[in-house]
Amino acid sequence: MKIKRVKYKDIEQIPYLKVNQHFKQDFFGSAPAPFIGRYGYPKVNIGLLSPQFSGEMEQYDSPKLWSNSNYKIGQIASLRYGLVNSRTKWSVKEILKGGRFLDIIQEVGMAKQAAEVEVGLKKTPSLQLKSEKEITPWGPASEIRKARITSNTKIDQRVDKIVSDTDLKAASGLINLYKKGFEENTLTKLISTANLGLKKNRKLVPTRWSITAVDDTLGKDLIEEVKKFSVGDYQLYFGGGWGNYYLIMFLPEVWSYELFEMYLNKKPNPWSQKGFFYSTDYEPYPGRKKYAEETAGGYYACRLGILEKMINHKRQNSCLALRFISNEYNVPLGVWVCREATRKSLNEKPLSFSSQELMFKYATELIKRKFGFEINLLLKQSKLLKEKQQQKRLIEYN
Repeated sequence: MKIKRVKYKDIEQIPYLKVNQHFKQDFFGSAPAPFIGRYGYPKVNIGLLSPQFSGEMEQYDSPKLWSNSNYKIGQIASLRYGLVNSRTKWSVKEILKGGRFLDIIQEVGMAKQAAEVEVGLKKTPSLQLKSEKEITPWGPASEIRKARITSNTKIDQRVDKIVSDTDLKAASGLINLYKKGFEENTLTKLISTANLGLKKNRKLVPTRWSITAVDDTLGKDLIEEVKKFSVGDYQLYFGGGWGNYYLIMFLPEVWSYELFEMYLNKKPNPWSQKGFFYSTDYEPYPGRKKYAEETAGGYYACRLGILEKMINHKRQNSCLALRFISNEYNVPLGVWVCREATRKSLNEKPLSFSSQELMFKYATELIKRKFGFEINLLLKQSKLLKEKQQQKRLIEYN
């Protein structure tokens, strides 16, 4: 059995999807989300994502709902491909100048419920899209001709208070709202539409970047809290969703974290050709200094779920996480899948062990039985385990 190490960007993209569906050039609809592009930065596409009708929109833009209600891949993809991206070009730094369409984008980004909008496009949109792995997909895109909000937008008072505070840093605003129970998707919309932070520093942030910025900011705050706890025990969790499975192992050591992502290839799939492909990133107790280039946004999304579990247990651990991406995951749905699949795994009943040897033996047999893969190939590459072997504990000097 051979495995090859690859960077996240080296994994092959899903091919173009073409779906026969009729879309209108002018319509009334409900806009559940804004979208800020990244191509051409700092002059990027900014747009509204909306189906061409009005109604209850929560199911179109809520990973929490999709997870709690066990939505299938096809259900989520169908909903998202029905969203039209009505967009125009804008410089990310031109916030203070304002503008009618920018105002609409920012209002949609703050809204508690989807804003009612009237949209006119320059051309009739047609669905032909190339999905990205970190962003939740959407349907056709077309340049906007006109747009206006047709009803009063409801904004949560707690959000309004944070947005109105132009002397509050963006990180503090994110942490404040997260601790009040707002889901990450809501926070992503706020930071991407330049609704958070010091007034002079506010600018539009591409949606793809803002997703990871939220996960990383929240994670760093939780790490500081976790480091105050006593060390926990050997525990193993296994589970997941949407064709993404996580084997998560807690070791009785101070905080450190390593993620391996395995691209399984029992049948042809969009990520690999022949053999097994993996990516990995690691952080020691002091933390990382560089972006996790190999596992990208999935690294920070998984880390957040792991830290939440440690907070819940009031224990800190060193954590080795292995993600197995199966052929079930045939349409990329975005990095939220990593976050929610991790949480699903950690909601399973844990198995406790008296030693690392027993935990790894069980883990090896479990993954061999389920996926036909030898995890020892990954464990031999683990920086976390190598650090653990090399670093003497204080007790050894007594």
